Amino acid sequence: MIIYEGKAVFEGIAIGKISVYKKQEQAVKRVKVEDTEAEKARYAEARETAISELKALYEKAVKEVGESGAEIFEAHQLMVDDEDYIESAESIIENEGVNAEYAVATTGDNFAKMFSEMEEEYFRGRAADIMDITERILNALAGGGAGGIESDEPVIVVADDLAPSETVQMDKDKILSFVTVHGSANSHTSILAKTMSIPAIIGCPIPLSEESDGKMAVVDGFEGKVYVDPDADILAAKKKLLLEEEEKKSLLERLKGKENVTLDGQKINLYANIGNTKDLGLVLENDAGGIGLFRSEFIYLGSEDYPTEDEQFAIYKQVAQTLAGKKVIIRTLDIGADKQADYFKLPEEENPAMGLRAIRICFTRPEVFKTQLRAILRASAFGKISIMFPMIISVDEVKKIKIIVEEVKKELDDDGLSYDKNIELGIMIETPAAVMIADELAEEVDFFSVGTNDLTQYTLAIDRQNQSLDDFYDPHHPAIMKMLKMIAEAAHRHDAWAGICGELGADLSLTKDFLAMGYDELSVSPGRILPIRKTVIETNVSEYKKEKGL
Repeated sequence: MIIYEGKAVFEGIAIGKISVYKKQEQAVKRVKVEDTEAEKARYAEARETAISELKALYEKAVKEVGESGAEIFEAHQLMVDDEDYIESAESIIENEGVNAEYAVATTGDNFAKMFSEMEEEYFRGRAADIMDITERILNALAGGGAGGIESDEPVIVVADDLAPSETVQMDKDKILSFVTVHGSANSHTSILAKTMSIPAIIGCPIPLSEESDGKMAVVDGFEGKVYVDPDADILAAKKKLLLEEEEKKSLLERLKGKENVTLDGQKINLYANIGNTKDLGLVLENDAGGIGLFRSEFIYLGSEDYPTEDEQFAIYKQVAQTLAGKKVIIRTLDIGADKQADYFKLPEEENPAMGLRAIRICFTRPEVFKTQLRAILRASAFGKISIMFPMIISVDEVKKIKIIVEEVKKELDDDGLSYDKNIELGIMIETPAAVMIADELAEEVDFFSVGTNDLTQYTLAIDRQNQSLDDFYDPHHPAIMKMLKMIAEAAHRHDAWAGICGELGADLSLTKDFLAMGYDELSVSPGRILPIRKTVIETNVSEYKKEKGL
């Protein structure tokens, strides 16, 4: 037995044979050509093929992992059609009189190198996307043929790394787990693995040789370990654990329809985070009590120009009607930092995470802000909608928002349009500044929702996109826990309710602590609703407080 250790990115147990993933080999040679126009035509045809493949992958991913998980394939379509990339490849063909394969490979290498040398982690991460679309175009030029797994039974996929397109193209029914030698916990593939509920480990030094292929192995997504040729004791222990996990999933299904009430009568709302209307099925399937975070920026990111009022209204109305009276909290535009839309023409910034983003963009572009507010308010006539504003740092900002909301309400009144005149207004607590003035802010709003991802980033002074700082990034830091308690207490002192919509809300090891702090709501990915409900209904908060001396 040999044990390999890496970093777990999704928990679970997988037992089966290893299948070493074989990428399509692209041996590109530089060939002189006479007819450069014909080569450019071949390149154009390959681009069209690549885009068609990416569209098909997008549709497949939407069905398997939802709209937000599928967005990478829309982004790759745009990259295939990027003017700078196309001009570079065509220029090499024309000026050097070479074949399309060589021009595309050279362009891909140059662009990937350019991105990998940039200071911002977000842009460095795009180098892998460039290589992915380059390989796709090269495959199309070669007449198709892709790497993959060859097995009639479910297997543990082992690879150097996996591109998002490779992950989605796999037959999910044949995948028990995947293990990669490289990769990042924040990579697109890791995100897709979490959404697809496939146990996964990255950074694992497992050999990719033929000797590994076909061997029996156990992947422990709890420990981050891979056991190759496990001995009888290990195999028996892991089979028992796998059975226990399957029983837990079965028991969770029985929790559908149950109230989120603790043993001593404390209630909490469990809502879902979504990115678009195509995620609504997951919300209903997992029995969420509502939507605690509708990321409206994805409407903008998926558009080639500013979405109109009517386009947005149709989306918000559909969400409100589908939820049939359950609460829907729509976060206003949160563009900026790692979420960029070209048509906004935002200035390049050395530190975009602390730059022009979210509510700051809304204040500098009031016409865009008002258009969105009109759409949301109009949709509020068709369901129980609340509005939430991101990246707040002062009371003056909240007062300014309320003035703008009243202006929009008056416009709707003048137009004779219906809306919820008492619509709930809340803010996201994402900065230490907001925490420190939480009492003053709570006097101005109906609710708080804590964005723990950014709050942790700004409190610890750690860029959460920077993979090299993963070992320093501690969302359980005592300062974060103290802040979370302060936020809930401040909200309740002023008759506002408090929720958490960041990643930390789904951390089962903290659910009891959030109940003890008095949080009224947790908003998480749909698949986390039932596991959290189980913890809630099995907890006696009073006893937990005594046990912890709270």
